[in-house]
Amino acid sequence: MNQHYQNLVQKLEEIAHLNGVMSTLGWDQEVMMPAGAGEARAKQMAALAGVIHERMTDPALGDCLNELKEKNSDCLGEVERCNIREALHSYELETKVPKQLVQELAELSSRGQGIWVMARKENKFSDFAPVLKRFLALKTEWAQRVSPDLKPYDANIDLFERGTTMDMITPIFERLKQELIPLIETIQSHPLQPDTSFLQGRFALDKQEALARKISQDIGFNIQQGRIDVSVHPFCGGSHPTDVRITTRYKDSDFIESLYSVIHETGHALYEQGRPCELGDVPASESLTMGIHESQSLFWERMVAQGKPFCSHYFDTIRATFPDNLQSANVDSFYRAINTCKPGFIRVEADEVTYPLHVILRYEIEKGLFDDSMRVDDLPDIWNELMRKYLGITPPTDTLGVLQDSHWSGGAFGYFPSYTLGAIYACQFYTVLLSEQPETEMNIATGNFSPIKRWLNEKIHRQGRLYTPQELVQRVTGEALSPDHFIHYLTTKYSEIYQLG
Repeated sequence: MNQHYQNLVQKLEEIAHLNGVMSTLGWDQEVMMPAGAGEARAKQMAALAGVIHERMTDPALGDCLNELKEKNSDCLGEVERCNIREALHSYELETKVPKQLVQELAELSSRGQGIWVMARKENKFSDFAPVLKRFLALKTEWAQRVSPDLKPYDANIDLFERGTTMDMITPIFERLKQELIPLIETIQSHPLQPDTSFLQGRFALDKQEALARKISQDIGFNIQQGRIDVSVHPFCGGSHPTDVRITTRYKDSDFIESLYSVIHETGHALYEQGRPCELGDVPASESLTMGIHESQSLFWERMVAQGKPFCSHYFDTIRATFPDNLQSANVDSFYRAINTCKPGFIRVEADEVTYPLHVILRYEIEKGLFDDSMRVDDLPDIWNELMRKYLGITPPTDTLGVLQDSHWSGGAFGYFPSYTLGAIYACQFYTVLLSEQPETEMNIATGNFSPIKRWLNEKIHRQGRLYTPQELVQRVTGEALSPDHFIHYLTTKYSEIYQLG
């Protein structure tokens, strides 16, 4: 292997190790850190961020990449080409943006979070509007610097879902609206509604934790190379495939939220634990995009754990855990109860049928803000009108409406589409799994999850970043990303649950 490539790998692995330390500090801040240590931790993380930025913008790294870029790529293997391509992309992203813009974005993100928290608490969008306006200006300038050939919003989307543009997303989202809005209206007007009363009551936290831990390990989470803890907001973190950390939150009034949160985060964790470690701590071994990552969490949470075979396997265990609450329930009533469809104001609490419309609403607003067809000051009214149009409900306050998400307070425009793209990917992957392994649902019903995990490891996790999301989906499913499987899945499943005829 030539010296330039060896030098590149050495530099990339050092950056990966430093990012691992940063990730561990972030996990500690959310889970273990004393409340009074916030200021010191902020300084530690800022100092480390500075070191990482220096490494990522080191002119010697640029020289190394330029040398390799000019070499004949035919002499290099697939992994080597991937590492060079990904490193060059990151280097250009870091070096095309002037330091002043980087600093202003970082400062606004830090201030924006606090302003958003107060505006949300006091139900005053007008207090947050100036932050949003400034972010749009800065993120437009940023986009013009890093990707002058792309529309500004496309450049922002590309950060989270590489190679994906509005031209690809908009037709998919239009199709989802066309199919899901009438389905939701039909469900809401139907006289038959599942009984969910047995999911209400008091559920001991220690029993919730033991149940969630058991199921997480049953489906494949390696606890020898991972942890399950508690945090305010559930997440999957850690520093390496051998150190993957997931969190959830427990409420004694709702065991379903914590259980399915753990299953969701376990899906993310299985992706991380399944990455190809033998390639080293280099870009080729990293996970692909936010949408593909979300597909793995939703694959386990929705395609597997919200299915009837899964409910059949675990129902007796769940009822034995909470016998007083679920005494009158059976497998069928439990399955229907955890799959109710009911429009609500809050995205993170939405069911799988209404959730895409929450995402589409945000996507259309972001699109409108970047192409100047919408004004920031009009967002509360725009938000409420779209909620009424898509879900038939109107938020009574901005706290329950336009101010509910933290994404915009950090300038994370283009993130929202990944959630629904992930759901579509998950359904398309699951459809192929069923065709390649027809015994899958029988395996789930008997608690045999190993064949599913192995399939995902081979088809997705171990592919790292060798392919674009578009190439990966084509390789795994034999077709481009399509909403057809997702629409068929939701229509079939909820027609049966609600007996729509």
